[in-house]
Amino acid sequence: MTKKIDPIKMAQDLIRCESVTPHDDGALDLLEHTLTGLGFNCVRLPFSEEGTPTIDNLYARRGTASPNLCFAGHSDVVPVGNADAWADDPFAATVRDGKLFGRGSSDMKGAVAAFIAAASRHNQDELTGSLSLLITGDEEGPAINGTRKMLEALAERDEVIDYCIVGEPTNPNTMGEMIKIGRRGSMNVRLTVMGVQGHVAYPHLAENPVPQLVKLLTHLEQGSFDEGTEYFQPSNLEVTALFTDAQAHNVIAGTATALLNARFSDLHTGDSISKTIVAQLDSANISYDINIQVKGEAFLQKPGPLSTALSVAVKDRLGKSPELSTTGGTSDARYIKNYADVAEFGLVGKTMHAVDEHVLVADIKALTDIYEGAIAELLG
Repeated sequence: MTKKIDPIKMAQDLIRCESVTPHDDGALDLLEHTLTGLGFNCVRLPFSEEGTPTIDNLYARRGTASPNLCFAGHSDVVPVGNADAWADDPFAATVRDGKLFGRGSSDMKGAVAAFIAAASRHNQDELTGSLSLLITGDEEGPAINGTRKMLEALAERDEVIDYCIVGEPTNPNTMGEMIKIGRRGSMNVRLTVMGVQGHVAYPHLAENPVPQLVKLLTHLEQGSFDEGTEYFQPSNLEVTALFTDAQAHNVIAGTATALLNARFSDLHTGDSISKTIVAQLDSANISYDINIQVKGEAFLQKPGPLSTALSVAVKDRLGKSPELSTTGGTSDARYIKNYADVAEFGLVGKTMHAVDEHVLVADIKALTDIYEGAIAELLG
């Protein structure tokens, strides 16, 4: 009989590892030790790239049969910020008033603990397939030496993942509200207009780039990418920063720059929406320089066995039917969708990355039950 794991204690033990990206602080050692005790075969896959720190990653699998249901998550967390603003030590994993406090409790050590606890409730010989976990230490950082390289390495080993649950905190306010079945694409845009620096008292000797930049941004604001689809909200382009190289009130700047970010639906690719943006800018007949970086393509995993299994498990445990959504930012699901059917479901994300990050103890227990139910639906 498999030893049962307490999800709350497991979450506390993980939170007490101060694994702020790129540091691990024993988090993967703890996971490897726990999973080995549950009959998983564990492999550590560290990766490095010039100019970036080496990141350790973990893949654990129990069973050899198909289908392989994988849980993907990360053991790294964002910095605590102002530690003095926290009511408790951010890494003490304090339980108070029915809540578990600590950096990573929501995003996403609570979900990692819940899946391990759920796996411990299933004996492998009772399942028709395999269980696995893919845990990276690089999700909150540059995401260069983590999940993407892990998936490539596993594919080279002929390791097949059929279904993948990503444990991101998908629920906005209460457990069971939302399952993510896709994500919008994301791109960063840097738009610069060159002028001629000069004294504000002699504008005829200068060329102010700021009004020209404003005109370009106005052209972009007048455009519309789409009206949204069944699963995607309308694509949007937002100005996130404006600055010049002027250092004083009486100096006309030599350059003016805007930073923008686009979030786009699966009606577009990074290439197609880039061309649309450039066409809108060109229509203003103003010279500019532009740099576009596509951070992730939009994707949609149409409802199927995985999202159905999670929905059934949520309904059974909480009595509600979750919304199938593509809202929010990007996640490692953008890499996983090229290898497996993927859906995201985790805890409530209201306090992720915030001071006094916390989750309800009852929610971790509910998530454990939901993961247990989804395993049974897919592999029972």
